[in-house]
Amino acid sequence: MNLKNLFFRQTEKALRTLPGVQHKIEQEYEAMMTALERSLKPYRGRFPSFARLPEQGRPREEILQEIRALCEEEEALWREGYVSGAVYHGDREHIAFLNQVYALHSQSNPLHADVWPSASKFEAEIVAMTAHMLGGEGQEICGTVTSGGTESILLAMKTYRDWARASRGIRRPEMILPVTAHAAFDKAAHYFGIKAVYVPVDARFRADVNAVRKAITRNTIVIVGSAPSFPHGMIDPIAELSELARERGIGFHTDACLGGFLLPWAERLGYAVPPFDFRLPGVTSISADTHKYGYAAKGTSVALYRGHELLHYQYYTTTEWPGGLYFSPTLAGSRPGGLSAACWAAMVSIGEQGYLQAAKRILETAAFIKEGIRRIPELRVLGDPLFVIAFASDTLDIYRILEQMTRKRWSLNALHKPSSIHLCVTLRHTQPGVAERFLDDLRQAVDYVRAHPEEKGDLAPVYGLGATFPLRGLVSDLLKKYLDLLYKV
Repeated sequence: MNLKNLFFRQTEKALRTLPGVQHKIEQEYEAMMTALERSLKPYRGRFPSFARLPEQGRPREEILQEIRALCEEEEALWREGYVSGAVYHGDREHIAFLNQVYALHSQSNPLHADVWPSASKFEAEIVAMTAHMLGGEGQEICGTVTSGGTESILLAMKTYRDWARASRGIRRPEMILPVTAHAAFDKAAHYFGIKAVYVPVDARFRADVNAVRKAITRNTIVIVGSAPSFPHGMIDPIAELSELARERGIGFHTDACLGGFLLPWAERLGYAVPPFDFRLPGVTSISADTHKYGYAAKGTSVALYRGHELLHYQYYTTTEWPGGLYFSPTLAGSRPGGLSAACWAAMVSIGEQGYLQAAKRILETAAFIKEGIRRIPELRVLGDPLFVIAFASDTLDIYRILEQMTRKRWSLNALHKPSSIHLCVTLRHTQPGVAERFLDDLRQAVDYVRAHPEEKGDLAPVYGLGATFPLRGLVSDLLKKYLDLLYKV
């Protein structure tokens, strides 16, 4: 822990002991929660709520009507292209097709491969198609289907921990990752007892190779790179990083959860995509989300490995349970086979040409939006991203701009370190007029904030809390209260 972090932690501890301080903190929390609750619980008072099971079950048609009403309100936002990421395809016919496939397999469970052998077919082919797309042709690339990017990352880190313990005797494992790596890596460190060693990024928001080189120790089990990173959409220098790992016999994981199903097609379209996949000999694993730009239903992802020897450390087996031999490839036991069927159906129905065409539309729209943001004097784009466009302001409060965009129905991502916003461009944004509407609304938001410097917003302090408030324990408390709010009837 550096001196700055130690200072803030000790300051926070001292503040909490002062009379009245904790009460003041709780008052601040309450004000923020009130502002958030209005946006998180818009259905309150308009639909029945249940804090206990109804004495008699409700009629099915009545339930369906209520669910339809809730869906119609929520769908309008993403269908019209107001949401960053979240829904990556969204075409009605595509969704209807996936729903049909899911309905046919709604009872299947890959845990019982003898009862539903079709689930094994779907998952094996999902893995094979993804591996081929990511440079695995002619190599022994294997893997599993997971519930999403977080599980793929958790499993990969658990795999490297167990591999390093067995092959190198490492008992105090460390993983090296840029500060822009997904939070799921920090979660993996927390869950699996791995020390996360963070390295800075350069002026282009890419991992600093020299910092990684200096961070390597005899306890390093894996180095991580993003393709691209969630915050700024930049691809780390994976060729250089993976070679550092290969030279030292360390694992290297490419987190392509966000870009795995878009970057290969961007490269074929002639965009400057640095190498990031299994064509690099130092890359030993990749995570790629089928439920993002693979256009499958939420939630499926793929965890891929170079060779079965490494993959075997992901598996769980036990031979001593009185219930019989038990084994599972991923964290879950029972899993929804319908999702795997829908994922397979999405991939084979779209095909290479479909993915290529979708990538072309997304990248052209992203380029148009990126150029439009650069033409707004108060804003600047961070780095030179392809399809995840982060932007900041040196003269205005970016979180007040975000709040104005929220009032115009946009659901964008608030970032910090540095304070910024991003838009993750999807097929929803390629619809006619959506990109133009985004830029028009953004210009109006900037104009409003510039014209009202004294005004204080309701949500801007919440968006900017992590950037402006260094006492991380207090911020963590607020986030936990936010989660409590989500589960509050």
